Amino acid sequence: MTTRNDACAKTLALLALPLLIASCAPSLGAAGNTEATGSTTYTRSNCGIDVTVTEPPHRIYAAYQPAIEVAHALGVSDRLVGTAYLDSEVLPEHSSAQGAVPYAEALPSRDELLAAQPDFILSGFNGVFSESSSSSVGTRASLAPLGISTWILSPLCPSADGLADEAIDPATVTFDSIYADLRDLGALWGTPEQADAVVSDMQDRLASIAASVEDAARPTVAVVSPRADGTLGIASGTDFVTRIIEAAGGTNVFADLSSKRNITIGEEELLARDPDVILTSTCCDASYTEQDALPDVARLRDNPALATLTAVREDQVHPFLFADRAASVRAASATEKVAAILHPGLLEE
Repeated sequence: MTTRNDACAKTLALLALPLLIASCAPSLGAAGNTEATGSTTYTRSNCGIDVTVTEPPHRIYAAYQPAIEVAHALGVSDRLVGTAYLDSEVLPEHSSAQGAVPYAEALPSRDELLAAQPDFILSGFNGVFSESSSSSVGTRASLAPLGISTWILSPLCPSADGLADEAIDPATVTFDSIYADLRDLGALWGTPEQADAVVSDMQDRLASIAASVEDAARPTVAVVSPRADGTLGIASGTDFVTRIIEAAGGTNVFADLSSKRNITIGEEELLARDPDVILTSTCCDASYTEQDALPDVARLRDNPALATLTAVREDQVHPFLFADRAASVRAASATEKVAAILHPGLLEE
């Protein structure tokens, strides 16, 4: 299986054009507005950058699975002029909507993006706007004068525009950041009621999990990607899956590492940490389900060098998808999956 670290080597050359916003775009709701001459201006802050619209964008481009699923959840599927790079099948409730919008397996070339003429780019990962990334569109500051609004899902906020995973602000890696994104995007996109409904559903589901696992022991968990060269990719403390594991009643055994979201280790380091449970991080294809993670489970379970691991000895290596690590609307369902693994029988029916 391919990991996100391997897959992100695909080239992205996004650049944007100024474009006219159609007068038929829907009107925004009233929350959070300031009056401007002849129109109503809405401003929301994202990763330290003010994003301002005078009417909802109607040509939205969503890059990466978390962004794509957010767009569908907030009811703007009909305004998606392009989507790219799914890590797995979309959530079942968004399957029909995704099937009706333009989709590219790889992130788009410059010409492909320009042909789509987006007025808003939502990215599920911060590399899209990172100066150091081969998949960069350029900084957000460089796109704004071209008439392109931009947004990064907030748990991926770099400490400054143009930086990437090596500079994630740890204070943003929270469920509250997801809720804030949904409400802010709902306001900017003219779907605040839909945003409130999505947030309420997530909060209710997570509250139910918290009540169920409150008094349970907290097993240690490692999210591991086996690689062809014998190294292992693991999810660090700044990856959102750490919050998912905690909400599910566990502890990320690599939570103390924070230099990047994805860190390469050797087998010796995994043996030293000896997690109770291992989850795979299988990626990246729009058709993937948990069944496609089973080969990764076998590679870890059948590796003689890892035979003494508690998770291996106790048959606690489980299929898990990279998509389920996302700081997005999927976080509630992902937490339910992890809680069912860590605490079988405890979740309320």
